[in-house]
Amino acid sequence: MKRASTKPEAKLKYCYEYPRPAVAVDLVVIRWTKSKSNERQRELLLIQRKHEPFAGCWALPGGFLDEHETLQQAAARELMEETRVTARKLFPLGAFSTVDRDPRGRVISFGYATEVPVSTRHQAGDDAAAADWFPISKLPKLAFDHAEIIAVAKKRWRGTTNRH
Repeated sequence: MKRASTKPEAKLKYCYEYPRPAVAVDLVVIRWTKSKSNERQRELLLIQRKHEPFAGCWALPGGFLDEHETLQQAAARELMEETRVTARKLFPLGAFSTVDRDPRGRVISFGYATEVPVSTRHQAGDDAAAADWFPISKLPKLAFDHAEIIAVAKKRWRGTTNRH
């Protein structure tokens, strides 16, 4: 009697009649600092894009989902690759699926938010030309639909008191 093989089966490739959108993740990373007037304020970590589309523009850290990872794994990986920041917890903000949100093609992004201590160090990496903190009240013009993702995060923050 022949034993069943314990080797993993070869990957099967599928061809579909229908187009398949790309999946991405974007991260809203905040910290609490004090303003010049000594008031507590939220700051947001942004990256400056190194490549097109939107080369030179500021954006949320993020990127595309790899084939064998979950959305949360992709979010943690992209945050580390682009900013060298590790998030303790990632909170889902929802899906962002405006048809023309990315000029490269159909991309659906899943937003995540995290809060990090004020002492968190960052460094631009991967496809980020720079990374820096901005007061939430004075953000630069943003790439893609990232202002919309931040607006969703702001709605979630209303009434919260969790601070590092």
